Amino acid sequence: MFTTLSDRLQETFKGLRGKGKLSEADIDTTAREIRLALLEADVALPVVKEFIAAVKERARGAEVSQALNPAQQIIKIVNEELVKILGGETRRLRFAKNPPTVIMLAGLQGAGKTTLAAKLALWLKDQGKSPMLVAADLQRPNAVNQLQVNGERAGVTVFAPEPGNGVGDPVAVSRQAIDEAKRTLHDVVIVDTAGRLGIDEELMRQASDIRDAVNPDEVLFVVDAMIGQDAVNTAQAFLDGVGYDGVVLTKLDGDARGGAALSIAQMTGKPVMFASAGEKLTDFDLFHPDRMASRILDMGDLLTLIEQAERTFDAEKALKAAEKLSGKGGEFTLEDFLEQMQQVRKMGSLTKMLGMLPGAGQIRDQLENFDEREIDRIQAIIQSMTPFERQNPKAIDGSRRARIAKGSGRSVNDVNQLIERFFEARKMMESMARGGNPMMPGMPGVGKRSKSRQAPKVKKGKGARRSGNPAKAAAVQAARNEQQATAPGAAFGLGDQGVPDDFDPSQFPDLSKYLK
Repeated sequence: MFTTLSDRLQETFKGLRGKGKLSEADIDTTAREIRLALLEADVALPVVKEFIAAVKERARGAEVSQALNPAQQIIKIVNEELVKILGGETRRLRFAKNPPTVIMLAGLQGAGKTTLAAKLALWLKDQGKSPMLVAADLQRPNAVNQLQVNGERAGVTVFAPEPGNGVGDPVAVSRQAIDEAKRTLHDVVIVDTAGRLGIDEELMRQASDIRDAVNPDEVLFVVDAMIGQDAVNTAQAFLDGVGYDGVVLTKLDGDARGGAALSIAQMTGKPVMFASAGEKLTDFDLFHPDRMASRILDMGDLLTLIEQAERTFDAEKALKAAEKLSGKGGEFTLEDFLEQMQQVRKMGSLTKMLGMLPGAGQIRDQLENFDEREIDRIQAIIQSMTPFERQNPKAIDGSRRARIAKGSGRSVNDVNQLIERFFEARKMMESMARGGNPMMPGMPGVGKRSKSRQAPKVKKGKGARRSGNPAKAAAVQAARNEQQATAPGAAFGLGDQGVPDDFDPSQFPDLSKYLK
């Protein structure tokens, strides 16, 4: 998502690091690079001009000149201005005081309205609502059937009295849907309307007629994010012809530039309310301008990651696993490891989750080459174990490993690697749970000290030099014992360091002036 724009901005900011003060030339160079990055991202020219003017004005002020780190201050300014052109704040749905709340979807054909209707319905269902989908797209072939299939997958009621494929009146269907929702006690009605390959009078007239018939509480304009700046022209045409309250961006996961997202809110004055970033019905959420700006600047999106974890993770199981790692609730086993892995998989794509972490752009190649099926292979190996083996991984001997490998369709070497990595990971997690940092030697919870800091070992036994003559060895040992007994003690247990007899303290310089 927005990888090209993010990479260009990161390269621009690299030149600012290490500078204690920014000159006028530095500011102009940075502004020029940002302008080129935005233009290459297909951002509308008026938006680019306004953005660059705001950044340059703030960069030349006391805000940057008096900052301890001017480079970071520039990044902060760019982040705030990105948030501003993305809409400023999150816009949420307005629900009717008297249900049902009517939401109408409009847009061109191919933008993904039908799929998005099911995504929105599932999202509202998770919010505690009772949505109903309305098949008002009666022109596109198989549009009604597609909505029924998606509605069934989402577990949502679909109102489709007409077969579609050119048969039926979409205005009448929309009007009947409101009465049906009141009768069946659905509090949200989502109307999926027809689109066209281009803007024409018939499209606008039909959308206007449906709007007048159902009097929607929210009209959402659905647009494909990958078409870039052209989305602004389409959005403006719909705004003039039909009117809408908010924008929904689809196919955001395939948009490497970000031209539509950065342009549409500023040019139309209507906020981006939702974003769809994937093919699954769950790949849908509110559009947060501040989080999107953070992702563009490679600062991560931890809030979204935390929200996903809160929705999917079982808090009780997570607490038990944490107690085991801290040494309070027994030993962390392969059974616990499998449960935690399954909960992570419920959150969605592991690559997408790792992409939300700060600095993920630096390991983008590794993330793109990551095979998520490896998680399934690990699960298969653990699920091929008996309950006893999962609870006691140390008891898995050679014959058991061969049986597990055969049952999971993997090699014995794969099973060996999994068990070894499990023990290493458990050791690291236990160290972190006790307050240590495995990445920083010397911190609490870390195992071995550095060799340079270890005290030298005294050789004993065969390593110690001893005379072969027993009488001579006894005499040497007696001399050592006498020396240790008569030696005076010293501060800190360091022993006598041999102070010379002619030592005169008056030879030291007078240091009393430094004590005043």
